[in-house]
Amino acid sequence: MQTNFNKPFAVISFLFFMLGFITCMNDLLVPLMKRIFLLSHFQATLVQFAFFGAYFFASLIYFLISYRYGDPMLKMGYKKAMLFSLLLSALGCFLFYPATVYKSYNFFLIALFILALGFAVLQIAINPYVAILGKPETASSRLNLSQAFNSFATAIAPLLGGYLIFNFFSKWGSPMMDIAGNEIALTPNVPMSDFGVQLPYLFLGLLFVILFLILLKTALPSFKSTSVVQKNAQIFKNKHLMFGTGAIFMYVGAEVSIGSFLILYQQESLGLVESIAKSFLSFYWGGAMIGRFLGALALGKMRTYKQYLAMIVIAVSLYVFLYFSATFEHASHFSVWDFAPFLLPLILHIFAFYLGDNLPSKTLAIFASIAGLCLLLGLFLPAQFALWCFVAVGLFNSIMFPTIFTLSIQNLGDATAQGSSLLVMAILGGAIVPPMQGLLADAYGINMSFALPILCYVYILFFALYLIKTFKK
Repeated sequence: MQTNFNKPFAVISFLFFMLGFITCMNDLLVPLMKRIFLLSHFQATLVQFAFFGAYFFASLIYFLISYRYGDPMLKMGYKKAMLFSLLLSALGCFLFYPATVYKSYNFFLIALFILALGFAVLQIAINPYVAILGKPETASSRLNLSQAFNSFATAIAPLLGGYLIFNFFSKWGSPMMDIAGNEIALTPNVPMSDFGVQLPYLFLGLLFVILFLILLKTALPSFKSTSVVQKNAQIFKNKHLMFGTGAIFMYVGAEVSIGSFLILYQQESLGLVESIAKSFLSFYWGGAMIGRFLGALALGKMRTYKQYLAMIVIAVSLYVFLYFSATFEHASHFSVWDFAPFLLPLILHIFAFYLGDNLPSKTLAIFASIAGLCLLLGLFLPAQFALWCFVAVGLFNSIMFPTIFTLSIQNLGDATAQGSSLLVMAILGGAIVPPMQGLLADAYGINMSFALPILCYVYILFFALYLIKTFKK
């Protein structure tokens, strides 16, 4: 039996990277689609509805099949599922070209839906596969490392993706027109071309095809499972699973919605163009990356001064990385003080881990409280300060998904597989909450629309407090 899994793990880790990169690029598409098709805030957020709605659709079908016939992944095989998902994702990327040619918003949404269907299948396959790709005692380490690639991708996607869309490819070809026939200019006298959208996604589609060919030639070990899928509805009687499913819905909804509106907020409240605004968006997603690295240390079993010293070193190093990444393209526009406000919530972030006392549910409660308070402050502060309140939420989002997920499926036994399927379906929050915030933005202004994610964090706080009371940890 194969014992060296380095090459398969490297391939799978890159797939995690691609998942994070393209998912985060949706935050760049929302303001761009709004300008091309002259959309309302609500209509623009249908980008997220199409993308995360596909996750729900695919997960629901998977759950129903597994409920009736058993786990289809074990019958199809992990490798075949991954190969199928890559071709589906490539097709979605390639459809961006005709969508741009025909200037059809519905075409764009269909392309995104197909792309996300491939991602949903990929998520269902690679998450459990990484866990069994090696020794059981090192499964957690492999999962954390793979998720780190995902977080790294979400941090650089606004920068690299934004550069490709708004700068590099946008200068090629004829100017892009909105549906009213007006040129779309990124800055005065600098129009954007259709190539800005077409070529990045053609490149990504080609990359998925290359990954398909690499994976096809890669010898992936096969695994058989002895777990039994329960063919009944007993899991619906687990309160902590049901509450946790709601918490995943709220978390994904809030995180995606805030990311979707950050560039729009900067455009409308601070007058910043996309090429500048994306730098602050990278700090929002980069905060989640920092928090996940710190969480791997803070939520461990040991508590020593070396642990906190390591957290400080990692935090400062990643902050420096984010700063230079965010400013390399427009170095003359930024000074070191422009991103210094991020250091304050970063210090608070480390202190919040200390208050969490290494207990996941307690830490979750503290993080949800701080995230909600940051948003509340942002509603009433001047725009330049409110922006950093909104960006800081990314730091406190960091540990929420893995913490909610693992706490929700604890003590489920043989029902763990079905419970996990329900939690994946709850990613639907990313499809529902952004359009709801869009409706609020249209009715009351984009600043006040950030009141909606506050309710999401209130629910997550309720879930954490319920766990503390029920499981005493």
